[in-house]
Amino acid sequence: MNRRDALQRLGALGLLAAPAGLALAQQTGKGRYLVLDPPVASDTPGKIEVVEFFYYGCPHCREFDPTLREWLKKLPADVVFNRVPATWGGSNSRRVGEARLYYALLALKLVDRLHEKVFVAIQDERLDPRDSDEVGEWASKQGVDAKAFVGAFKSFGVETQVRRAGQLDTMYKIDGVPTMAVGGRYVTSASLLGGSHQETLKEVDLLIAKVRNG
Repeated sequence: MNRRDALQRLGALGLLAAPAGLALAQQTGKGRYLVLDPPVASDTPGKIEVVEFFYYGCPHCREFDPTLREWLKKLPADVVFNRVPATWGGSNSRRVGEARLYYALLALKLVDRLHEKVFVAIQDERLDPRDSDEVGEWASKQGVDAKAFVGAFKSFGVETQVRRAGQLDTMYKIDGVPTMAVGGRYVTSASLLGGSHQETLKEVDLLIAKVRNG
């Protein structure tokens, strides 16, 4: 079974493996997380970085997003949040297209407005994120200038961010989504917890406190 098929089956089963370089840690209560060894340096020094790994074709990520958005409204001042679209090193061209879509939204400051709508477009409307013409037509339907959006979608800056996303997949050893990483040290998810998305974010809060307290 190749990596892509394995990931798809794991996602369908709601499972997340503990890859090499990750140690399983048991916290008090029923919370569980993985410890990154070595830790990943933050892109935002001086802040506790929380990263969500996701992709638009993932139904669990779509289900998680409203809960995550509510949680983000109460983000502490010393915490910064970033999303990283999982591409698994660029091995799946569809995942790469979805990553370009996300980073085009980010470049044009459209994430808050259109992030949720991309889940709908990919999963329900069968938008092909590899096809720039389809992407431009979709953007136009959202009231966005199609030429500007496709320009961002194809830009060197977005391509650089997509490559960086693939590197982060590897550095964080991501094998399933949605997955949350905290402080470059810890990784958790509903799959690891055997619980709900709400439980995932409770665990993230505990891990933020753990990083904050050293």
